[in-house]
Amino acid sequence: MSPGFLDRVFKLTEHGTTVKTEVLAGLTTFVTMSYIIAVNPNILSTGTGMEPSAIFMATILAAALSTLVMGLVANWPVALAPGMGLNAFFAFTLCGMLQLPWQQALGAVFISGVLALIVTMTGLRELMIRAIPESLKHAVSAGIGFFIMLIGLIHAGIVQADPNTTIALGHLNDPKTLLSIIGLIITGVLVARKVTGGILLGILITTLVGIPMGITHMPETWFSAPPSLAPTFLQLSFEGLFSAKMFAVIFAMFFADLFDTIGTFVGVASKADMIDKEGNLKGGTRALIADSCGTIIGSLLGTSNTTTYVESAAGVSAGGRTGLTAVTVAVLFLLASFFSGAFLAIPGEATAPALIIVGVMMASSITQIDLDDFSIALPAIITALMMPFTYSIAEGMALGFVAYAAINLFTGQHRKVHWMMWVLAVFFIVYFVIDALGL
Repeated sequence: MSPGFLDRVFKLTEHGTTVKTEVLAGLTTFVTMSYIIAVNPNILSTGTGMEPSAIFMATILAAALSTLVMGLVANWPVALAPGMGLNAFFAFTLCGMLQLPWQQALGAVFISGVLALIVTMTGLRELMIRAIPESLKHAVSAGIGFFIMLIGLIHAGIVQADPNTTIALGHLNDPKTLLSIIGLIITGVLVARKVTGGILLGILITTLVGIPMGITHMPETWFSAPPSLAPTFLQLSFEGLFSAKMFAVIFAMFFADLFDTIGTFVGVASKADMIDKEGNLKGGTRALIADSCGTIIGSLLGTSNTTTYVESAAGVSAGGRTGLTAVTVAVLFLLASFFSGAFLAIPGEATAPALIIVGVMMASSITQIDLDDFSIALPAIITALMMPFTYSIAEGMALGFVAYAAINLFTGQHRKVHWMMWVLAVFFIVYFVIDALGL
């Protein structure tokens, strides 16, 4: 493929970049986000009954195909993959707390993707973004971060259930817990020192440390044909999903994906000079449509919501400016499918630190909230903390939205609340009423 052809397709000269720069940027993005290949099968297979090797393949194909769409259709230098937090929502809320079979959970993911596509194409997505106050957007991001951290701490054995105090410190002398603590220190240091691909490198080093400890078991083969996708491919089911209670849960999943995507888009676009003078994203509608299609693609393959990764900023910082960066990431994901033995040999104790680290990164959004204004602080803190305390992103978000509407109503500040927020608050109140009545 000639440089001239790539220049015409991706408008490289117009964006002031080259083929070499774009490929290196794609490599940088892939290294920083490829930890999801190891983490996602561990999370989704926990308690769901899904086949880890099929999840591995679904993760790779969902990332590759959706990133390819982003690169070729939107010409954006960003990559997509099953989202952290949203995969926890799938495993621990839909399949865990609500006890949905994983096939129905995939159906819920599909519906949330279709919903995202509809509201994007009709302009409702922009209306919802404007309606929801910045404090609650930051609170949702922080809450998901706290939720992921809790899951990581539990998987690491650092936190465990306790009949007297609900949760307590785990047994730190347990070899598996000790390995996770070692991994947390290693990964934390690498990320703090801003090492490219620090999370992935931390997972790999922790996996190697686990070999002499008897926790990591070496794969029979390092290189092999990609595993079968058949156990999860087109296995989604819509049975029992068309009820008011389930729609509220799907709506919450859609919102979590929405906030994650918008925050990433704005952050990456500002670095890549892709925001016009009016503050609009250049080609933003096509990029948002590509993101929505990613979730639909992922559900058909057999994985949780696929979303745009903030790690794309690493590739943009390395010079990525066009969709060629994204196409490079997609190709690298496909190549990774030939190393399933190596990725699936990574123990959960090595991926748990990654959950904690990513959770900390997301939880930092709490610093963007004006906690000195109690009318802002109360609903924001309720949103953020009730996600881990109820073990549900959906219920934390619902409680926070209702609290925001209530405190503004009873303090005479109802005029500053967008009408869409009143609609959403009423919607979530109905959800709680239905839940209380057991309908």
